Amino acid sequence: MNKPIAKPDKMGSYRQEDVIFLLRDISNYQIEIKSEEKEKLIQSGTHYSEMLPVEYQPTEEYLNLFHRTLEQYSKRVAIAVGVVAEQIKERNGLENLVLVSLARAGTPIGILIKRYLAYKYQVDVPHYSISIIRGRGFDVTAIDYIFDQHDQARIQFVDGWTGKGAITFELDKACKAYNESRGVKLDPTLSVLADPGHCVSIYGTRDDFLIPSACLNSTVSGLVSRTVLNHDILKENDFHGAKYYKELADADVSNLYVDTLTSEFERVQEEVTQELEELRKEDTTPSWKGLKSVELIQERFGIQNKNFIKPGVGETTRVLLRRVPWKILVNPKYSNDLTHILMLAKELHVPIEEFTDMSYSCCGIIKEL
Repeated sequence: MNKPIAKPDKMGSYRQEDVIFLLRDISNYQIEIKSEEKEKLIQSGTHYSEMLPVEYQPTEEYLNLFHRTLEQYSKRVAIAVGVVAEQIKERNGLENLVLVSLARAGTPIGILIKRYLAYKYQVDVPHYSISIIRGRGFDVTAIDYIFDQHDQARIQFVDGWTGKGAITFELDKACKAYNESRGVKLDPTLSVLADPGHCVSIYGTRDDFLIPSACLNSTVSGLVSRTVLNHDILKENDFHGAKYYKELADADVSNLYVDTLTSEFERVQEEVTQELEELRKEDTTPSWKGLKSVELIQERFGIQNKNFIKPGVGETTRVLLRRVPWKILVNPKYSNDLTHILMLAKELHVPIEEFTDMSYSCCGIIKEL
C-alpha cells in the first residue's frame, strides 16, 4: 500500500468525533461562478468539478420552510436511518466497519448512521467523508489514507439519495480500478437513505420523499462546499478540494439537523424493526426503474443530453439551487412533499409541469444554453 502523501485539512463545522473530512481546504481560491456562466462552461466541455456555484443564500421564508420540514419529517428520516444502519451492521459486522460518506450529501447521513450504531450498539465506528466526482471517480488519496489508518477496514460507502444512479456506476468503476492498482477488495456497495432510482440494494426507503438536508447547501453540510478537482490549484496525488465557508457560521444548521434527528432514535425503534421485517420480504435487487423513467422523459421532451435530466426530490432541489433550470416536472400524487420545490421554482420563475409517468415525485430539467 502506498503511504498517503499528506494529512487532510481540518475543516467543517461538525464535531471532530462525528466525521473527518478527507479534503484539502481551498477557501483562499476564488472559483465561484454565477449559474448562467457556469452552465455555459459545463455545456461547452469544462468539467463541473473545476469550479463552484455561488452559494444560494436562502430567504427567511425558505429557512422557515427548512425548519418546518425538519419537524415534519424528522421521524420518517430517523426510521430510514435506523433501517439503513441495521442493514449495514448485518452485512459488515461492527468490528472493522468504517463508514465512508460521499461529500457532501452523504455526510450528514453518515453522521446519523454512526450515531445510530453508537446509540443502539455502544460502538464508535470511524466515519470519514470523501469526494467522488462524476466522470473522475473517487479520491484515491483519501481511500489510501483510510487504509493507512485502519488496515483491516471494511468500508461501507454512504450517500444521501439516488437520482438516476450515476454515482452507483461511478463508485463501481472507481472501486474496480482501485482494487486492481492496490490489490485489495474494496466493496463498491452503496447505502443510501432514499433510493427512488432503484439502483442500490441497501436503502432506508425507496420513497422519493424530502430529506430535509436536500433543501440547503453548505449550511446543512458542515459549511463545506461541493468538492473540487482542479489541477490548477491542487497538487498531483493530493486530496480533492473543498471550501470551508466559515463566514456562513450564523446561518449554519448542520449540528441542529443531526442533533434533531438523533433525538428521535429512541422513539422509532418499533418502526425500524417493522420496516426491516417488511424489507426482508422484498426483492432489494436494483431494477434501475428510475433510469427507465429518465429515458421516457428524454424521449417525451426531446432532450439531447441525459445529464440534463435530474430526477428525484434531492436532485431537483440541486437543479434549482445550483444550475439553470428549464422546467420542473411534478408528479401531482406527491405534491404534499414538494412545498420547497414549488417555492424555489416560483422564486426563480421556473415553469412547472405535471407529469405522472415516472417513479419519482419530481424531476428537474436543465436548460440547454
